Amino acid sequence: MLPLCLSTQPVSKKLFIRTYGCQMNVYDSTRMADVLAPLGYDTALRVEDADMVILNTCHIRERAEEKVFSELGRLRDLKEARQHEGGGLLIAVAGCVAQAEGAEIQARAPYVDIVLGPQTYHRLPEMVARASRAGQKVLDTDFPVEPKFDHLPAPSAQGPSAFLSVQEGCDKFCTFCVVPYTRGAEYSRPVASVLAEAERLVETGVREITLLGQNVNGYHGPGPDGSAWSLGRLIRHLARMPGLDRIRYTTSHPRDMDDDLIAAHRDVPQLMPFLHLPVQSGSDRILAEMNRQHTADDYRRLIDRLRAAQPDLALSSDFIVGFPGETDADVEATLRLVRDIGFAQAYSFKYSPRPGTPAAAIGDQIPETVKEDRLTELQRVIGEQAVAFNRGCVGRHFDVLLDRPGRHPGQLIGRSPYMQSVFVTAPEALLNTVQRLEVVTANPNSLAAKLLDQRACA
Repeated sequence: MLPLCLSTQPVSKKLFIRTYGCQMNVYDSTRMADVLAPLGYDTALRVEDADMVILNTCHIRERAEEKVFSELGRLRDLKEARQHEGGGLLIAVAGCVAQAEGAEIQARAPYVDIVLGPQTYHRLPEMVARASRAGQKVLDTDFPVEPKFDHLPAPSAQGPSAFLSVQEGCDKFCTFCVVPYTRGAEYSRPVASVLAEAERLVETGVREITLLGQNVNGYHGPGPDGSAWSLGRLIRHLARMPGLDRIRYTTSHPRDMDDDLIAAHRDVPQLMPFLHLPVQSGSDRILAEMNRQHTADDYRRLIDRLRAAQPDLALSSDFIVGFPGETDADVEATLRLVRDIGFAQAYSFKYSPRPGTPAAAIGDQIPETVKEDRLTELQRVIGEQAVAFNRGCVGRHFDVLLDRPGRHPGQLIGRSPYMQSVFVTAPEALLNTVQRLEVVTANPNSLAAKLLDQRACA
C-alpha cells in the first residue's frame, strides 16, 4: 500500500480587509495580510468572495462604534447565507474600537469570531486556528510584553510607495484623544529593525517610504551604537539607501519637532517638503484645556523655523472645532492662526466625546448646530487656501512618482512632493518611476501636468 502523502501547501483562501482611519491602520492591515499569507490567504477584491473578513477599526471619529456595528450587521447576513450553503466565513474585528470595546463587540455581535487589539495581530495565525478548527470565540486585546514587530514576516508592498511603522503609542494624553488608551505607551522600534524592513521594501521596488507613528517625531529607537536615534538621524541614514528616492513622515506633535529634524528638512533632498503638523486650535485657552502643552505662538515660531530651513515647505494640519467651552473668540483665534500660517491642506472635525477621555466629562458641551456652523466657516477658509496653493503650482516643475494608471488610456497618476494627485499623459512604461513634470492646470483637488522629458515617451 502506498503511504498517504499530505500536502504541505496551505489551502488557498480569500481575505478581505476593510480599513478605517489613519495611515497606521493602513500599515497594520498590510501586515495582517502578510501574517495570514502563510496560511493560504490571498487578497479578495470583494467582501462577497472572502473566506475571512477583518474590519480594522478606528476609534477617533464620531460614532465609530456604531459604524462598525452597522458593517457587522451586513457581515452577519453574509455569514448566515454561507452557512445555509454549507460554507463558512470568519469575521474579525481589529484595531482601536476592538481594543476599547472588545467585550461589547462580543456581547452585541456574538457571530464575530475574533476580536483583537492593534498590539496583537502578530498572533493572528493562532487566533484563526482556534476560531476555525476549535470553534472558539477569540478575544485578544492585551498589551504583550514582546513587541509585535519582532514577530512579523518580511513585508510585502503593492506599488512604489509603502508605509513603515517606526513608532507607536502616545504619552501626550491630550484630553480629547483615545490613542494612549488604545495604542498604549510610546514605543520606538530599534533602528536595525527599521532599516531591515526599509531595505526589504526597496528590494521589492518601493521608491517612497512614509515613516509612521502616532507621535513619529518623538522617535527615539535604540541604534546599533547603543544610543537613542532621533527621527532626524534615522531619516539621514535612510536617505543613503540606494533606490530610496523619497521619504515622508507622519503624524507629528509640535513639542517634538527638534533642531535636528528641522535641519533634516534643509539638508536631506529625499525628505519631501511637506509636513503634517497638527495644531488642533488657535486658542491658547482651548489648547490648555486640550493639554496640548504648546501655545498658538509656539506653533507660529516653530513654523517660522521650519520655513527658514526649507522655504519650499508646505503644511497640513488637524483642527477640532466645538471643543467643550469653546467660544466665538476661541474660534476667531483659530481662524487667525489659519490665515497667519497658510496651509496647503488641512483636516478639520467637529469635536465628539470619546468614552473614557477627560474632555468627555467636561460639562460645557457645544450644541451640534453651533459646531456645524463653526466647522463650515473653518473649512471655507482652509478650502480657499488649498485652492490658492494648487493654483500657485501652475508653471512649477515637480518630480512626481507615477504610481497608478489613470481612468483614461495613456494617462498616469502620481503624487507631487506636496501629496497632490497629478495627472499626466504618459506611456505605461513610466509607471512606478519618478518623472520631472511641469504643472499646466490646477484643479481644486488635483493638478494636471506634462512630461518635461519627451524622450521618455519614445
